[in-house]
Amino acid sequence: MKILIVEDQRRLGQFLRKGLTELAHTVTWVQSCRQARDAQCETVYDVIVLDLNLPDGDGLVLLREWRKGGFNQPVLILSARDAVQDRIKGLDLGADDYLAKPFSMEELQARIRSLLRRQSAVKETILEHHGIRMDLIGRTVAQNGQPVELTSREFALLEIFMHNPGRILTRTLISEKIWESHYDVDTNLLDVYMSKLRAKLETAPDKPLFKTVRGVGYHFL
Repeated sequence: MKILIVEDQRRLGQFLRKGLTELAHTVTWVQSCRQARDAQCETVYDVIVLDLNLPDGDGLVLLREWRKGGFNQPVLILSARDAVQDRIKGLDLGADDYLAKPFSMEELQARIRSLLRRQSAVKETILEHHGIRMDLIGRTVAQNGQPVELTSREFALLEIFMHNPGRILTRTLISEKIWESHYDVDTNLLDVYMSKLRAKLETAPDKPLFKTVRGVGYHFL
């Protein structure tokens, strides 16, 4: 599992990274809101452990931004703000759990396991966005009620975007999800598949679904 730690305290960040890595998780540790935003653009995380007092902003603002943008992965707030009202505010803004500092590593690990189990249990099989309806079990796609025929590769490509509406996805991230090794993929191949997907889904020229972000990747609007 991929875990993102957003924590500005160096000793605590190192402690968290070490403890979670020992459980065979892939851990990325960042120390600011800006770095957290960059990390979110680079890959998809299964759980985020979020501190609130960050040097360049409030973690609650960051959380609100993520939820508004369609990010629905579990977020566990880890904060020294331990008042009841702080917990309520964090949960109301979209946090899935709230653990006050100081804490035990064993409890943190248990809460992360609980979040992962919960996420696995409620994984959606029907995805909908802007009139597109994707059935992951039936392997069908419809747009405004009309069936859309996609190849298996086009289906896999659309699924990535349907899981991440509103997010800018890098070319590397997309390629890693579609092909076993993105290093073996011709640099133009992703563009070819994106062109095919656009031709099938962007029926109105004035209503694009995908935006090319030059030098980065694609944005599913």
